[in-house]
Amino acid sequence: MDPKKSVTSLVIRSRRWIHGIIGIGTYAAVSVLGISLWWVLAAGSLAGVLFGKVFCRWVCPLGFVMEAVTGAAGADGKFRNMYQYHKLGCPIAWASGALNRFSLLRIRRKKSACVDCGLCDKACYISSLDGGKFSLYREGLDRPGDAFACSKCLACVAACPTKSLSYGPALPGKKLDA
Repeated sequence: MDPKKSVTSLVIRSRRWIHGIIGIGTYAAVSVLGISLWWVLAAGSLAGVLFGKVFCRWVCPLGFVMEAVTGAAGADGKFRNMYQYHKLGCPIAWASGALNRFSLLRIRRKKSACVDCGLCDKACYISSLDGGKFSLYREGLDRPGDAFACSKCLACVAACPTKSLSYGPALPGKKLDA
């Protein structure tokens, strides 16, 4: 087994724990240490350039709480859709969401390994809630990883049985299917 793939899988499977730890750290940095929210905004925007919209699902304390609440409600779309609404007032979500399609790390698909099973789209909260506008594997549809709302939870990458999806370097404007 490729050690890089196993580390990636472990990180994706541990995302909620990582989010909780980093989220509590971010909250502590602002509330206890007095770090200015402007620094958090700057760091979140810089992260958007590099990684895309990762702040909401990997760093944000409020994102952690919202995900816990909506996740506890089950797979019902109306509760999962609530997760999107709390981001409306967040300037970090705006900046990093706008940078999703230009970030240096993006969700890519190895077309030759894809078996068109659709498990990635079922795992993706954007693909499952949008009414058919986005797909990771179907041709002619928008890529959810490039969408403003994609928070790079990487559930799609974890769900892929053939490991045809990955999260890695991709130049903006470059085709994401290999």
